[in-house]
Amino acid sequence: MESPFARWRVLSDAAARKKYEAYVKEADANIGAFLEFDAGRPEGRPGGCLEGVPFAVKDIIAVKGFHLTCGSKILQNLVSPYTATAVEKLAAEGGIVVGKTNMDEFGMGSSTDNSALGKTNNPWDGRRVSGGSSGGSAAAVAAGMVPFALGSDTGGSVRQPAAFCGVYGLKPTYGAVSRYGLVAYASSLDVVGVCACSVGIARDVFELMRGQDEKDQSSLDPGPDAPGPDAKVIGVLGGDLGLDPAVERAYRAAIGFYKSKGFELKEITLAMAEYYVPVYYTIATAEASANLARYTGIRYGYRPACAENPEELTRRARSEGFGDEVKLRILLGTYVLRSGFQDQYYQRAQRLRQAIRADFDNAFTRADVILTPVFPTQAFLRGQGGLDQFQQKLADRFTTAANLAGLPAFSFPAAVEDGLPVGMQFLAPAFGEARLFEVVRLYEENFPRPLPPRYKPEWS
Repeated sequence: MESPFARWRVLSDAAARKKYEAYVKEADANIGAFLEFDAGRPEGRPGGCLEGVPFAVKDIIAVKGFHLTCGSKILQNLVSPYTATAVEKLAAEGGIVVGKTNMDEFGMGSSTDNSALGKTNNPWDGRRVSGGSSGGSAAAVAAGMVPFALGSDTGGSVRQPAAFCGVYGLKPTYGAVSRYGLVAYASSLDVVGVCACSVGIARDVFELMRGQDEKDQSSLDPGPDAPGPDAKVIGVLGGDLGLDPAVERAYRAAIGFYKSKGFELKEITLAMAEYYVPVYYTIATAEASANLARYTGIRYGYRPACAENPEELTRRARSEGFGDEVKLRILLGTYVLRSGFQDQYYQRAQRLRQAIRADFDNAFTRADVILTPVFPTQAFLRGQGGLDQFQQKLADRFTTAANLAGLPAFSFPAAVEDGLPVGMQFLAPAFGEARLFEVVRLYEENFPRPLPPRYKPEWS
């Protein structure tokens, strides 16, 4: 079988070509491992709708024969023995996994700079972050490496990097896509999402992946009462949203576009908005503390060279294998789950989460979809010119709500300001993905996806 990489553009620079050829060699080996997994398909079976289409997978989603590092030193040498349900469904239609993409360690971050394996640059400007935690997937699509890539979204980890890189990012309804094979960060928030170069590709990939899975008890069948595709009333946020001027201009321009197309625009107030970030980080860190307790250095993953007893082995494996951001969130999660603190922090956060869901239920009685920014800034610079870790967490206020409420959300490139893309997002009621695709497709028809200055698609 000819590797999809054989048709890719070979760089002219000699050093770049050498690096490229090494990359192709490794990729071909990975394709061989994947084809070994896929060998069970009946001979002579007609190709599916993705026959021969390459795609990439965030390195927190299992693909047999590929590494499953989660961007962490503690899993750096782990090779997955099985494949996630979402990937299996795409492979059954002929799609080919051509590589795994970089990410913030265990999905914890907004820049993909928290990876233990390297940083991912933004294709629009190499000095800037690609977003996180699915920054590798968004950058691969934006640069033309693949037409789509899978990611995971726990608090905006597909939508924010998609906005930074100028591509489309889908966060499905919680339960719409099986989480089997997705390494858990925060189990009640995690979903498998898609970064794609067009609305149509995002829609088609979602339709192939969706559905109930006996291997994932949280997966759901939407049933006959799922919201239809029609949207006539768009809810928008009023007041000072704390946006950078470029993002503010893009938001107002998007509102003006939909008004010009005959949509009714209603200003809505989300009364629980001030609680999104604290509630999210309380629940997410608590669940992370529980989920990451499995990494002991005994069964799998990084193991220190020596230890005098199992307790020291576990302590050293975690202290040497986890990065600073992961350690911080584990400590925070362990704190809020301590005896005597659960009701004060964790249980209170869960009650507020129910209030957030009720707030959205009320909002969707007045609007069919809700239009919001994705992030208050464009892709930020690394170092002193950018955002520190605390500022990045505060900036998650527009994305975390969809995860807390279990709602679908779809980010799209709305404009290019000062040479960088600006992303907006729509939210819909549960299982209302069809509604999101229709309303964003209208924008895409009038404002096609912007391309990075040196973009050349390397897939056909």
